[in-house]
Amino acid sequence: MAQRDNNGGELSSVPRNPLIAAVLHETLFAETKGSGIRTIRDAMDEAGLVPPLFESDREQDQFTALFSFHHFLGEDDIRWLARFKDLHLSNEEARALVMAREIGAIDNASYRNLNKVDTLAASAALGRLRDAGLLSQRGRGSATWYQPTEKLVGESDDQDEGMGDLSSKSGSLSSKSDALSSKSDSLSSKLDKERNALLNELPGQMAARVGGIGQRHPPEQVRELVAELCHLRAWRVEELALLLNRKAETVRQDYLRPLLAEKRIAMTLPDKPNSPQQAYRSVEGEET
Repeated sequence: MAQRDNNGGELSSVPRNPLIAAVLHETLFAETKGSGIRTIRDAMDEAGLVPPLFESDREQDQFTALFSFHHFLGEDDIRWLARFKDLHLSNEEARALVMAREIGAIDNASYRNLNKVDTLAASAALGRLRDAGLLSQRGRGSATWYQPTEKLVGESDDQDEGMGDLSSKSGSLSSKSDALSSKSDSLSSKLDKERNALLNELPGQMAARVGGIGQRHPPEQVRELVAELCHLRAWRVEELALLLNRKAETVRQDYLRPLLAEKRIAMTLPDKPNSPQQAYRSVEGEET
């Protein structure tokens, strides 16, 4: 099976049963190890699709594959990328931005697999996109990953050629809002630091998935992510709300209550359901 370490390291192939794998290979019933994922990536690349993302956790005995059936650099993508023409993006950087927009995150390994470049080239390109304000860096060391910023995914006023003059005329209006926006900077900065601290607790690939959660993600997908988070440790509602960029009541009603009803998670303080210290942990895999 394909393997990614819990710190977001490179995928490699680790057979569950080396003896059986060796026999199947020698008798031509199986190809060489790791060829399946390579074949999938090559096929999607040939079709012009966003590369797949794979995550494997041997401790939890889980394997996740994420496929985005989005064609690269179609007319809509080219029109969208025109917003950043002043940055003189390379084709590789353009592809990376489309991937980050579609999946919600990108890391060095994903950039390398996407553009067939080495680690240093990927790091330099991602750093440039970060410095341009299009990507926000998260994590540290081998667990470093990047998520799209508002500048990248937000609505643009100049998508059409004729919008340039209108955009320039809005300068004075924009400057008038600076005072208001600056007042919220301290609060926003504090929340960002708290969220980043929580994200840094997570394994690299998990942090990328959580960091890439958008407001339009289907509740079922977010609920599954909450269940996975509760495998790592017990979480308070406020912590989950900060991680997922949702209101605490939304987390409670849309994610925690269904998981409690399915008995996939449990309260840490069942006798005190309204306690401020109440947290939620996974019960999957426990003996009944």
